[in-house]
Amino acid sequence: MSSNDSQKCGVVAVIGAPNAGKSTLVNQLVGQKVAITSSKAQTTRARMLGIALHDNVQMILVDTPGIFAPRRKLDRAMVSAAWEGAEAADAVLLLVDPIKQRRHELEPLLEALEKRPERKFLVINKVDRAKKEELLVLAQELSGRVAFEEIYFVSALTGDGVPEIKQALADLMPEGPWHYPEDQVSDASERLLATEVTREQLYQQLHEELPYDSAVRPESYTQRPDGSVEIRQQIVIGRDSQKPIVLGKGGSKIKSIGEAARKELSEILGVKVHLFLHVKVSENWDEDKEIYEEMGLDWVR
Repeated sequence: MSSNDSQKCGVVAVIGAPNAGKSTLVNQLVGQKVAITSSKAQTTRARMLGIALHDNVQMILVDTPGIFAPRRKLDRAMVSAAWEGAEAADAVLLLVDPIKQRRHELEPLLEALEKRPERKFLVINKVDRAKKEELLVLAQELSGRVAFEEIYFVSALTGDGVPEIKQALADLMPEGPWHYPEDQVSDASERLLATEVTREQLYQQLHEELPYDSAVRPESYTQRPDGSVEIRQQIVIGRDSQKPIVLGKGGSKIKSIGEAARKELSEILGVKVHLFLHVKVSENWDEDKEIYEEMGLDWVR
C-alpha cells in the first residue's frame, strides 16, 4: 500500500443458525483456513476474526458462533458472543442453509435483524446441492421479512459465488487505515489456533460418538532451539465413559487425532510441530471461568 489515505477497512459479521457454513464461507473469503469447520453443529465457539484483503480494502470478518436457543452456560456465552460480533459491523451477512433451513433457529434471527441498523445481506448457501426453484422461493420469503440490500447464492464449499460477495463487501467498507498487517489472516493467537485445529480433528474423527460437550485446553506452547514448536494440550471430557472413545483401542484414536492435528499445524505454522495430547475427565468443565477465557468467550452467568 502506497498511502494510508487510499486504504479502506471495515468489519463484516457472519451470522446464521448452527452449521449453516459460516466458518467455511469465512475461510473462502480470506483465501485460506482461519476457522475450523465440522459437520457437527455449534462448532465455532468464540468470535474468530478472519482478515480478507481485496485491492486496497481490508475486511475484518467476524465468524460468529451459530445463534440458537441457549440452554447451558456455555450456550449463553456463545450466543452472547455471536451478537457482540454483529454490533457496530459495517455489514452483516445472514447465511442460510436452504436444505436443513433450521426454521426454529432462523426465526429469532430474522426477528432480531428486522430491528438492527447494520447493512444486511442475505447469503443462501449450498447452491450446488439445492434446487433452483426452491432457492428462489426461500430468497423471496426471507427478503419479505428483512430489508436485505442484496441477495447472493453461493456454495461456501466450492467457492462458487464468493468473489461477487467479496467485491460487494469491499465496495461498501469505509475509508480508513488497515487494522492489521498485510500478511495477517486472523487475530487468533497460535496457542488458540492450535487448540482449534485439535478440536476439529476430535469432531471429525469421532463424529457422533463424542458429545458436543468437550474442549481442548492449551497447557504449553514452546519454541525449541531447533526452531520447531512443542505443543501440549488437554482434551477435556464430561464423563469417564467417554475416555475410551477418545483414547481408542491401545491409544489408537488419540494417536490418529494427534497425527492429523500435528500435520495440519506444521503446514499452517511452517515449522515442525511436536504435539502431545492427554485426556482429562471433568464433569463440570463448562462451569470453569478459566476455560471460557481460553476460548475467548465472556463468562455469562
